Amino acid sequence: MTRRVVVTGMAGMTPLGEQWSEIRDAMEQGRTGIRYMEEWDRLPGLKTRLAAPVTYFKDEGTFPRKRARSMGRVAAMAVRTVERALEQAGLTGSSELSSGRTGVAFGSSYGSTEPTRGFVRFMEQGDSTGLTAMSYIKMMSHTAAINIAIYFGLKGRIIPTSCACTSGSQAIGYSYEAIRFGKADIMIAGGGEELCPTMAVVFDTLFATSCCNTTPERSPRPYDRDRDGLVIGEGAGALILEEREHAIARGAPILAEIVGFGTNVDGAHVTDPMPEVMSDALRLALVDAQLTPEDIGFVSGHGTATIQGDIAETAATAAVLGHKVPIHSLKGYFGHTLGACGAIEAWLTIEMMREGRFAPTVNLDVIDEKCAELDYLHGGFQSIDCQYAISNNFAFGGINTSLIIGIDKYYGNN
Repeated sequence: MTRRVVVTGMAGMTPLGEQWSEIRDAMEQGRTGIRYMEEWDRLPGLKTRLAAPVTYFKDEGTFPRKRARSMGRVAAMAVRTVERALEQAGLTGSSELSSGRTGVAFGSSYGSTEPTRGFVRFMEQGDSTGLTAMSYIKMMSHTAAINIAIYFGLKGRIIPTSCACTSGSQAIGYSYEAIRFGKADIMIAGGGEELCPTMAVVFDTLFATSCCNTTPERSPRPYDRDRDGLVIGEGAGALILEEREHAIARGAPILAEIVGFGTNVDGAHVTDPMPEVMSDALRLALVDAQLTPEDIGFVSGHGTATIQGDIAETAATAAVLGHKVPIHSLKGYFGHTLGACGAIEAWLTIEMMREGRFAPTVNLDVIDEKCAELDYLHGGFQSIDCQYAISNNFAFGGINTSLIIGIDKYYGNN
């Protein structure tokens, strides 16, 4: 049994804001959320000083203290984003949430990092005064998924996806499969990540961070010849996925449809991507959607601005979709939001598909000749009318995901 899966609500939190209208305005002006992190000057072992923080969201005081006890920053961002997505879907306070047929798939690279200080102090000094009953709950990898389930009273299945840069996209893909094969009627899907210098230093040790510290507005530079690495960001994204007939029956807005999903793993190297296996993930999504490469009108690329990553990704994309498909990366605006990026990019892909206008890759001046030949969007917004777009993400461990999103003009602005 297979069923159609639609998007009935969506929301996000990015360094450029929460509303698509304000994000779009910033993009049109060429503004990004990247800034110099003065607070990192105390860390001489960290070469990069660039990041993309969400400065407007204060996790403390957003929720009642009793309900926020188990939330670190990443969980608070996730719950707030889901709250807004449920509102758009018309599910706020609905008995559907506790019916047992609504579940959650949500991921992050890690939980909140702050509580780890207490555990380190305990291991080094034997001092446990910095630990509380909630310390582990805040830092565990499935903290966002659990806090969402508890806050909204969910009784269905839970799928934590702690898979670094594919956490958000896997959450959407596995939610799509859960509904498609009758295991749920509604799934809350997405990912989040809070900003921490420990995440930046991970890439620092791999010589993969941008060190253009004096010109934050010019970095990162996905697909550009002069790119020098990625910039870490933070944020969250959430989609409400629903079985199509179920959504129609309750009069829910149908914003888009998830029509295909492919995921696999290289099984070869932790950090060295394999273009041929990445290509297989795209092919799996096409087969799942019963579409041809010619049906895909746009690609939301992973585009981290790392030297080898951009080359491998574009080679894989061209091998499957050909050289004429339009592609962009949004990470120049938000930095690499790790566990959140797949969900944020899927959300914004839907927004752009509905408007028929797509943002360029910011800071892309000279396309790297080592990247595969594709139609790289740069310079300004471009009008593209497409029914199907593909959103790709790739993570440490050789984890590859490809989501295919459809938007039928029949849906209109419903």
